[in-house]
Amino acid sequence: MDAIDKKILMLLQQDAKQNTKEIAEKVGLSVSPTFERIKKLEQKKYIKNYVALLDASKIGKSISVYCQVTLAVHSRELIDDFKQHILVLPEVTGCFHVSGNYDFLLKVAVNDMNEYQKFIIEKLSVIKGISNVQSSFVMEEIKNDFAYNL
Repeated sequence: MDAIDKKILMLLQQDAKQNTKEIAEKVGLSVSPTFERIKKLEQKKYIKNYVALLDASKIGKSISVYCQVTLAVHSRELIDDFKQHILVLPEVTGCFHVSGNYDFLLKVAVNDMNEYQKFIIEKLSVIKGISNVQSSFVMEEIKNDFAYNL
């Protein structure tokens, strides 16, 4: 990956709806080589997907919660089971296996406290092997950037 590829990736992170012609003008290439570079970046999985970032409050997901989950035992079976359960929970928008004082960090988006309570009681607490869950509620979003600085 060279400097032009990095510039293309930065531009796509800013606005993935830009067409190839617009990107080509900004990186100083013609359309055809720019298109080929983008295709190679996609094929090599530098670009994993194209998505629309939504305003959570406008779609009724006004509460963001980070859950620190600790498992009772660190066995392969329990970890794999936990991961499989989390993958199908639509409230969980991020799941990270981490080191430190807890095992997993979950990012959860819900409409209100009642929905969060229902999520905890009916979905999270029924997963085998969880020994502790600590929740931190986002009071104000200062920065939530998905772009990497290249």
